Amino acid sequence: MRRKLDAADLAIVERLSRDARVSNRDIAERLGVTEGTVRARVKRMEEEKLIRITAVTNIDRFKDAALAYIWIEVERSGQTKAVAEQLADITELGFVGVMLGRSDILAITMVRNAEHLAEFVHQRISVVAGVRSAHSTLGVNFIKHDYRMARIVS
Repeated sequence: MRRKLDAADLAIVERLSRDARVSNRDIAERLGVTEGTVRARVKRMEEEKLIRITAVTNIDRFKDAALAYIWIEVERSGQTKAVAEQLADITELGFVGVMLGRSDILAITMVRNAEHLAEFVHQRISVVAGVRSAHSTLGVNFIKHDYRMARIVS
């Protein structure tokens, strides 16, 4: 059973989400705890797969690329999970999620342009067994992009 994150865990995650290179010592000083406490909590959260410390691409730096949202409908609702798992194996997809609403699955990737998106959808998405249809949209102007959107909501 996973333990719930307490206020100290959440404060550590919040600080790491802004800068994963921050030292345990800096976090400890800010929280008023020992460096060992921070180290132990980070290690526990990683072991329990509650957090993963990683580098992320800054999409704002890619002026020749756009985020593509691919909304996928499956042939039968019982296939949704299997289709989503097949899509998750496609390296270029950075996000695959089962959705509620008009589409069964949402997949997100980066493409160079609309032609590249069309080619990707036809050659990589539409050929997956169980996909009935795929509709896509391009994100062209992001007002806010918070790569930390996966942070824990309390």
